[in-house]
Amino acid sequence: MAKNNTHSQFETTILRPLKSGPDDLSAFIVLPNSASAALPRWGRTSVDVSMNGYDFEATLEPDGQLSHWLPISKDQLEAASVGVGDQVNFTIIGVEKEPEPALPADFQQALAAAPEARAVWEDTTTIARVDWIHWIVTAKQAKTRAKRIADACDMLASGKRRVCCFDPSGYYSKALSAPKAAE
Repeated sequence: MAKNNTHSQFETTILRPLKSGPDDLSAFIVLPNSASAALPRWGRTSVDVSMNGYDFEATLEPDGQLSHWLPISKDQLEAASVGVGDQVNFTIIGVEKEPEPALPADFQQALAAAPEARAVWEDTTTIARVDWIHWIVTAKQAKTRAKRIADACDMLASGKRRVCCFDPSGYYSKALSAPKAAE
């Protein structure tokens, strides 16, 4: 992936998800492959977005096809004066420094109870923390999530700085994908 020029402009249709997810996703787009290829990584990545001239920061999600998808909220649609089904102009620019990811409460509690793990966590890079959190939150079942949190604490306590068993792009495991679009 290119690291220097992450600026991409394209036009695409805003899609409505077939099913609403836990975050009540209103709309989304799938980036063209050329726009994803210009980004600094295939996994979750933060970008500055311009949607029909309305600017905001967002985190792109990997779609498992070596591309990314962008969740779009109802408020963002309204602010840009666009709707589902509209052809919209986008500009995507990778941020210079990845923002610190929000730490889920259950993982935060587990790290608080494991000082050795917490020390390694605090000494890792932001991108590594993004990948750890992404691995945990992509668990489909509560039991799997709890196991991943316990495993993360064990791995961190043993000195592992990166999650060992997670493909953040979803390409090789096919674990990640964009939502299915409603017709």
